[in-house]
Amino acid sequence: MITVLVNGKKYEVERDKKLMRFLRDDLHLTSVKDGCSQGACGTCTVLVDGKATRACIPTLSKLEGKEILTVEGLSDREKDVYTYAFATAGAVQCGFCIPGMVMCAKGLLDKNPDPSRLEVIAAIRNNICRCTGYKKIIEGILLSAKIFRENLSVEEESGKVTVGQAMQRIDAKEKVTGTGEYPDDIYLDGMIYAGAVRSEYPRAKVLAIHTEEALAMEGVIGVYTAEDIPGNVKVGHLKQDWDTMIPVGKVTHYLGDAICLVAAKDQETLENAKAKIKVDYEVLEPVLDPFEAMKEGAPLVHASGNILAHEHLVRGNADEIIAASKYKVTRHYETPWTEHAFLEPECAVAMPFDEDGVFIYSTDQGTYDTQHECCIMLGLPPEKVIVENKLVGGGFGGKEDVSVQHHAALVAYLTKRIVKVKLSRQESIVVHPKRHPMWMDITTACDENGYLTAMKAVVVSDTGAYASLGGPVLQRACTHAAGPYNFQVIDIDGKAVYTNNPPAGAFRGFGVTQTCFGSERNLDLLAEMVGISPWEIRYRNAIRPGQVLPNGQIADASTGVAETLEAVKETYESEPYAGVACAMKNAGVGVGLPDWGRCRLLIKNGKVQIHAGASCIGQGLGTVLTQVVSETAGLTLEEIEYCRPNTANSPDSGTTSGSRQTLITGEAAKRACQKLREDLRGNVLADLEGREYYGEYLAKTDKMGSDVPNPVSHVAYGYATQVCVLNEDGTVKKIVAAHDVGRAVNPVSVEGQIEGGVVMSLGYALTEKYELKDGYPVSRFGTLGLFKADKVPQVEPIIVEKPGVEVGYGAIGIGEITSIPTAPAIAGAYYRWNKDFQTKLPLVGTPYEKKKK
Repeated sequence: MITVLVNGKKYEVERDKKLMRFLRDDLHLTSVKDGCSQGACGTCTVLVDGKATRACIPTLSKLEGKEILTVEGLSDREKDVYTYAFATAGAVQCGFCIPGMVMCAKGLLDKNPDPSRLEVIAAIRNNICRCTGYKKIIEGILLSAKIFRENLSVEEESGKVTVGQAMQRIDAKEKVTGTGEYPDDIYLDGMIYAGAVRSEYPRAKVLAIHTEEALAMEGVIGVYTAEDIPGNVKVGHLKQDWDTMIPVGKVTHYLGDAICLVAAKDQETLENAKAKIKVDYEVLEPVLDPFEAMKEGAPLVHASGNILAHEHLVRGNADEIIAASKYKVTRHYETPWTEHAFLEPECAVAMPFDEDGVFIYSTDQGTYDTQHECCIMLGLPPEKVIVENKLVGGGFGGKEDVSVQHHAALVAYLTKRIVKVKLSRQESIVVHPKRHPMWMDITTACDENGYLTAMKAVVVSDTGAYASLGGPVLQRACTHAAGPYNFQVIDIDGKAVYTNNPPAGAFRGFGVTQTCFGSERNLDLLAEMVGISPWEIRYRNAIRPGQVLPNGQIADASTGVAETLEAVKETYESEPYAGVACAMKNAGVGVGLPDWGRCRLLIKNGKVQIHAGASCIGQGLGTVLTQVVSETAGLTLEEIEYCRPNTANSPDSGTTSGSRQTLITGEAAKRACQKLREDLRGNVLADLEGREYYGEYLAKTDKMGSDVPNPVSHVAYGYATQVCVLNEDGTVKKIVAAHDVGRAVNPVSVEGQIEGGVVMSLGYALTEKYELKDGYPVSRFGTLGLFKADKVPQVEPIIVEKPGVEVGYGAIGIGEITSIPTAPAIAGAYYRWNKDFQTKLPLVGTPYEKKKK
């Protein structure tokens, strides 16, 4: 018998196990998050005798007689202070890392009530945050310390709020205190567990699946193969080419392919049963290089051919103009695979309802997308598949495709039981789509005064085993390759190629991160030839309102790239080792595709409930919609309730992707509120009980190749300029990031998005690499090269507000653009530091380069 003391209560445990499993599975203390189970992320941090400890490492037998404290065990005063301080500082985005950060803070402040900034950084240096860039978490801890020291009072935000107000996020309290539920926090009576047996080879024919041993085990409920799927085996976000499971006689596409599903009474039995499944394969030679895959006679990854998508954008005669130009530069660029590394691994809980229907609790970027794919697989109409978002622990594009939701739905449908399916961190690293690696040959030309004349590019992306979002990512990479400049002649050719590598799909920046790196680097070389600075060549060519963008669209009044350049000019010119880069990024799906924002307001119990089927993945959408409703309808926070997206009662607002929700669903909410405001004249909310108000907005655009003089490809664009400054020793001193956001709905949240996006791309430029060996991922969470708090330089966000967008209070989404210009700005700074013009990421020869063993 092992005795442990948790939150002041004594427990006697018969069987030894990991501390995290005891806290979560037995005591249901779900503030202790399971981010990796590898001791690498820190989301499971608790205090053991006052010392911050990762709960996934020690076993209970090592903790005999020790005192364990979780967030649930904090005093009410402590919970209130940390909630207020973290919310006020803007430290809470997706929230998955926050309880672990709070426990680090508690461990520090109990010993040192007045820590320095460096001492706070040291306290959280073993905890990863993928959203915030750490700056606001550090500020939240310092503010907590001040409140405790000075015994200051704290209050929840109340009253009316406005668009433009730096308000506390509405979900901060549940995320700080750990009471908010992510899918893995659900524990229901009778719940079973399921998971996939995955392919042993990137490309192999499945000859037989032997399930007998697993089925004979006590506690195993069933083993299911592709033959058990009632609808279509293949699903997919846009193109249905992704196998739910690989049928016998068919060929695997990558290592993450599911061969069969096992259901069992608990997670331990599940893992033991999966190990008993034997699969016979005929191993085939995988296609791992996109250039080899394009050759005639190459093995086909899919019967449709190895080219998923081909884009060719032409305006004018680029070859002719380049040949006649005074200066021209041609370089070859390469960017790597990148893992999203969101802190919450994929998880779904599904259960039967209404005899033959399925209800799914999910963590994803689009409830209706998940519903659509599950309907395809189950052969059910949409009303029989209901999807509700729980809290989403980060996405960054990596949770647009179904990963576990359809597997959970299938097992629930077949067994009529409640089932949880969760990926281990290592499974997540293998399974979900990554950022596309790209190979780019880019030629850029200008005249004798540095005015750009033409650009030509050839882009190849490895889209991996399945389509995912590979087509639109390639399209965006090509349409944005010329950047926010006054180019009138372009020739950009791109191909997305299937291989037997892991799939590649959406990732913050959506393809523009890759092509921007190359096109911005070429500008630095042209500036040298002309004899002007990299800042100057960008300023001369920056697109201004009324001019024509490279895609033919007329730049609107909100176009502010020149203003972002002006905002960073002093920093750039005052530093010897500084690099600069600009970017543009669309808000909204655009290119003629249906792009609806929808919002339903329901008056219930004297409050306005906000229902919109738009996922909040940490960007703060619920807070944005609350601000829009408060401002437009003149209501207080006490009169507003934001409800989680649910396909049964929230209208389809599209995927949380393309920096679209703030503008497009925000406008829909505004329109619904305008109707409500009319009814509030002479009435109070209680008089309107039961009434509904519906608003929708179609972001209407022109399709690619439209035969109109100046097609509107997107309803809005964001613009940015970032400057990287190096110290003498080559470490990064600071990044200054100026972003034109149209209107900042919540400035603290905007700053947090900028800081987090910059730090994410610091990793992209300097340290991160998702390593594959012969199609097998070899990276672990702890070896991905993610930046930690003690290595992050100063990040200075500058918000540029410029009116001109007529809808959504003028707000332009910022989620993606924050990561786009960072890498070329960093590369430009290192070029000035050591004169080494690098064309591949991550950069080499820097103080951050991983030392080879």
